[in-house]
Amino acid sequence: MSEKVESTGMELLKEIANVSGKGGLFRILKPSRAGVIVESLDEKHEKSLIGPTARVSVLKDVSIFTEGEQESIPLADVFLKIREVHGEEITLQVKSASDKDLIEFLNEILPDFDRSRVYVSDIKKVITWYNLLSKYIPELFVAGAEETPEIEAEAEVETPKTEM
Repeated sequence: MSEKVESTGMELLKEIANVSGKGGLFRILKPSRAGVIVESLDEKHEKSLIGPTARVSVLKDVSIFTEGEQESIPLADVFLKIREVHGEEITLQVKSASDKDLIEFLNEILPDFDRSRVYVSDIKKVITWYNLLSKYIPELFVAGAEETPEIEAEAEVETPKTEM
């Protein structure tokens, strides 16, 4: 079961990265001695070498700060919640939306997000990234949605065994 989850669904986020100073998202193709080779997630699919000093953030490791019991929520969970509420595309226009609209958007998805540590620019990135991923890697959401019930069912089975 674990291997299936590892290779599909939201686990694909371990192959997707944001590179500081470059717009958009990139699929990590392979590491090299001089850095990492990436491919842009857009119509062009341009390959480029990102140097070892560049700040590369793998989306699997990104999370959003919260004020609840958990200090943060993984981006994968946020994306799945967005999918439930907004479907395949977020229609809110990042460039023309007011700060209030952006904050209300995230509040709808994640009501306990930490307003002092999550900036409007972060919300814009989440929206932009979600739309890119939904358009260029739709299997990310399809596989993740199919696996969720299995994982929950497995957790329900394991809980009574642990208590015994």
